[in-house]
Amino acid sequence: MKLRSLEVIVIGGGAAGFFGAIACAQANPQAHVTLIEASRQPLAKVLISGGGRCNVTHACFDPEVLVQNYPRGGKALRGAFSRFQPQDTVDWFASQGVHLKTEADGRIFPVTNSSETIVECLIKTAAKAGVELLIGTPVVGVKCKEKGFEIILKSGETKNSDRLLLATGNSLIGYKLAKELGHQIEAPVPSLFTFNIGDPQLRSLAGISVNPVNLRLSLGNKTPLQQTGPLLITHWGISGPAVLKLSAWGARILNQNRYQAQLLINWLPDLSQTEVRENLLTVKQEWPKKAIALHRGVDLPHRLWQYLISRADITTEDRWAEISNKTLNKLVQEITQGIYLISGKGVFKEEFVTCGGVKLPFVNFKTMESKLVPGLYFAGEVLDIDGVTGGFNFQSAWTTAYLAGIAIAALSDDIV
Repeated sequence: MKLRSLEVIVIGGGAAGFFGAIACAQANPQAHVTLIEASRQPLAKVLISGGGRCNVTHACFDPEVLVQNYPRGGKALRGAFSRFQPQDTVDWFASQGVHLKTEADGRIFPVTNSSETIVECLIKTAAKAGVELLIGTPVVGVKCKEKGFEIILKSGETKNSDRLLLATGNSLIGYKLAKELGHQIEAPVPSLFTFNIGDPQLRSLAGISVNPVNLRLSLGNKTPLQQTGPLLITHWGISGPAVLKLSAWGARILNQNRYQAQLLINWLPDLSQTEVRENLLTVKQEWPKKAIALHRGVDLPHRLWQYLISRADITTEDRWAEISNKTLNKLVQEITQGIYLISGKGVFKEEFVTCGGVKLPFVNFKTMESKLVPGLYFAGEVLDIDGVTGGFNFQSAWTTAYLAGIAIAALSDDIV
């Protein structure tokens, strides 16, 4: 009996959907791969990512270290990254004529500094591989058949497939489809966001950046979460890599607390508390008659220093000789363990990442196939996986999509 072509449908026209469709089509030229995207703009998130530059991945090439950048999903990704990791991503894009560059902080971008380069590459490569692209085509349901799946479109039309890849990102329809197919969903909540701080004096310092700072999220009797890195003061509170990473690790607990929490900031984490005190005492001894506001003795921006001394009840007219040991200790405390109240969640406009999605114990991470529904595969943010900022979310999308595409392509011997 003549074998017919393997019918593969990919739902979701984002990074994971395109990469999975391409991997499948390239690995099995006899497969007919259809990629279905609800909107009329595929790869829209890729286009705006990284401030329009697209942070493709991160220069972390050791899977053991790489997984440490995933608040959720790192353990499951360990084996997956041993099969497709950032170096493979760099090599793949190079093979398509797209060259990438590594910046000082490890983030990897196209040399063109334009996300359009990545979008055009994925669209052209998919077309060249024979992937059929259906845009503006929302899916409203999926039914399991004796062999394969029936995909129900909003238009009322149906399509049949032997294999199905769900790469719907953090859209609710993806979670709905997965749930209807028997999968449990970890409720999605925002990850990668900035912190609102109510203090108007702090917000008046918008634009000041400090690198590094140490942030500790106080969670009552739970072990505090902390991150060290650059911080940016904004007109609503604080942002920057340290804040975004902390928001990722604290995403669920912050959501449970309605984004109300106590934050401890150490503005000089490279110095011990004793060293900070000694530096201030040195200034006090050498410049007793000088105004504290003008002679700080520690490496902090001038306006931030004035803000910190005001928190320690020191005025701009106070001289070093006039402050007591108690006031000095209070100033040390403000510099190394200042307490700030998070009053809400801001946004990180360049990304929109959630934690939550299909629970990972029900997915085989060697192939990305469902353990519950044969022929059903998952890739990207539809899974309960999320990384910190820096290209890690894209890398988990490339990896899971590639593994899914290759596995789907190999399963064609029973198509008759």
